[in-house]
Amino acid sequence: MKLMLHVAPGIVRQPLIASVILETEALFNIERASIDAASGEIVIEVSPDKCQEVKRAFERRGVHVVMLENPVVRDEEECVHCGACVSICPTKTFRFENWRVVADSGKCIQCGACVAGCPQRALRLVLK
Repeated sequence: MKLMLHVAPGIVRQPLIASVILETEALFNIERASIDAASGEIVIEVSPDKCQEVKRAFERRGVHVVMLENPVVRDEEECVHCGACVSICPTKTFRFENWRVVADSGKCIQCGACVAGCPQRALRLVLK
């Protein structure tokens, strides 16, 4: 299960990830991170059995957490199955199957490359 962590100013300099790992004993992968002195956005992958526990631990520390069950959404009426997303996605989220583009949203790290590269503007990221 993937979680997007929105780290607000004021807590970005705290050892949030280390403290959550120590508290929950959960192992997780950091799939994407954009952090500066003022704020941060991090996408992590956590095992399903630890997901809720990790989510609550981050929230107790003031982190806004979004569960990414379907991180990228395709407008089927706009998509022409051109494959631009297939060629640009760094995690191979998209692929051709019977000449149609299909997505494995479990691979998506919400980098936005597919959204920027889609000539039909048929893709959008879920950023709740």
